[in-house]
Amino acid sequence: MLEFIEQAIKLLVDKPDEVKVDIVETEQRIIYELTVGDGDYGKVIGKGGRNISAIRTLVFAINAKQGGKRARLDVID
Repeated sequence: MLEFIEQAIKLLVDKPDEVKVDIVETEQRIIYELTVGDGDYGKVIGKGGRNISAIRTLVFAINAKQGGKRARLDVID
């Protein structure tokens, strides 16, 4: 899942080397914290939040199919 998120985000941004995804795991949830370079936040979020919404939907669906804890993707400033 981590590789999927990184690859999807790297295709959207201008500075793919600055894409970083950290995992925070709790008892009930897996949280993927996404950090990107300056100026790339808008590209990740997209017009009206469409890009990040679509990526979050895919992350949630893939994780639900695999079973286990609920997944969440957060964009960190």
